[in-house]
Amino acid sequence: MTALTSSLLAALLYLGGSFYQLRCLGKRLAVNVNLLRAIGVIALIAHAGSLYIQLFTDEGLSLGLFNTASLVAWLVIAITLLSSLKAPVASLLLGLFPLAFITGLLAWLFPSHGTTLVPAGGMLVVHVLLSILAYGILTIAAFQASLLAIQNYQLKHKRPTRFIRTFPPLQTMERLLFQFLLCGEVLLTLALISGFLFLDNMFAQNVAHKTFLSCVAWVVFGILLWGRHFRGWRGSNAIRWTLAGFLLLALAYFGSKLVREFLLPY
Repeated sequence: MTALTSSLLAALLYLGGSFYQLRCLGKRLAVNVNLLRAIGVIALIAHAGSLYIQLFTDEGLSLGLFNTASLVAWLVIAITLLSSLKAPVASLLLGLFPLAFITGLLAWLFPSHGTTLVPAGGMLVVHVLLSILAYGILTIAAFQASLLAIQNYQLKHKRPTRFIRTFPPLQTMERLLFQFLLCGEVLLTLALISGFLFLDNMFAQNVAHKTFLSCVAWVVFGILLWGRHFRGWRGSNAIRWTLAGFLLLALAYFGSKLVREFLLPY
């Protein structure tokens, strides 16, 4: 299967899954979660095929902006589908499927733009994979926080929409949010430690801003988890701190790539 075939198949499945959820929402029908999972799994398999072709080269891993975004989207959906077996997080797929659709097509259209090559062997790959995994988990937390903010606002103003009524109760949404945050913080800690161990200089000129922003994000998430445990932080506090930490990570992972690979070359 070529990159074109697998990318288009994945894109069609992601698009089909999004339309199915919107149709159920519009007609006030319950989403068949098993069907949604089946669509997601087949889309992930096709998406993985295109990622394999685009990422693995003779020189190493090709981790340009679009390839990395596509890989993160794949990882986020995979984690969400696995989590949906035990937790009511399938509603997140309404926003995640379009994200994977867009990033997958961009990675296919611009496979070599701003390519960053990472040698396939060695411990540096461990650092890269831990970083991407941490970012994926914390991306789900950011989606969860965004949905929680909408749910909280509409319930306070007594205007819950049909979409909001499909969500679990606020307490369940908050519990899931902090589970994702804790898992993401652990992975981010391991990613930073592996970076300091395996990179020659984490504060070298080309990665200093990424290291700094990642460390600040780690502190933000750590404060939030501390506040939850010792002060009982919840609601708007949890939402604001989660989105602030995610914004810092987004600037660290993708902001630096955007500047380095798209703006500086010109």
